[in-house]
Amino acid sequence: MSKRTNPLDRFAKDLRPGALEWIGLRPERRAPLREVRQALAIAGCGLEGDHRAAKTPGSGRQVTLISREFIQQTAHFLGRDDIDPGILRRNLVVSGINLHALRHQQFTIGGALFEAGALCHPCSRMETALGAGGVAAMLGHGGLCCRILRGGTIAIGDTVLVQPATQQQR
Repeated sequence: MSKRTNPLDRFAKDLRPGALEWIGLRPERRAPLREVRQALAIAGCGLEGDHRAAKTPGSGRQVTLISREFIQQTAHFLGRDDIDPGILRRNLVVSGINLHALRHQQFTIGGALFEAGALCHPCSRMETALGAGGVAAMLGHGGLCCRILRGGTIAIGDTVLVQPATQQQR
């Protein structure tokens, strides 16, 4: 019998595939995100054209990820119909997959392999971006920080697919 390293492993096999809906790159710190249709994920660094790719290699925050469902939940709490993903300061928007169950799992998007780690908590800038109550509305819905384990091209419409625990790189 194998030893489990993550209690969520037993649920990962049941996660349905998701889809990549949006990609945003920030060329420099505090700059607005630039929406793109595809990007190159660089192993150990980040997305080509994003300022984080030039930061500390191996960081656990190479890419930030949020779900369309989390954005809708945040919009609901703020009494809005929708929120432009670009103002939320996350690189990728996915849909159809439970991000909380994705935490500490490896998954592919296009040709790249990612590993989800820490929660991506909302920062105080969300009060400016979303207005009063922005941080409170995003609590628990800020997404995930990820590392890129294998580089490759990702594009809008790519499938988000969790890797079985037996195939995960360690």
